[in-house]
Amino acid sequence: MSRLIRCGLTQTHHDVDGNEPVQKHRDSAIEKHLKLIGEAAKKDVKILCFQELFVGPYFCAEQITKWYALAERVPDGPTIKLMQEQAKKHNMNWMHLGGQKN
Repeated sequence: MSRLIRCGLTQTHHDVDGNEPVQKHRDSAIEKHLKLIGEAAKKDVKILCFQELFVGPYFCAEQITKWYALAERVPDGPTIKLMQEQAKKHNMNWMHLGGQKN
């Protein structure tokens, strides 16, 4: 007997101007992704993947130090904790690059 596990992928853009404070970028991205998590849960997605650096713009090509403020501790940073809570709320699996999972 096979078991179906529905997966989802997100690819988003930032709606916040690059001159705005880092926290405004983070807040906007978190709000956007919380909606996407809810939409995915309604479609019975069990594994939802975000792009790297989803809480801010992809700054690596420019090396603008302002964006370093987006860094968080793994596995106990606030974004990871929030995503763990969302995964539990929506009965999804979670894993981060540190390898821990539920």
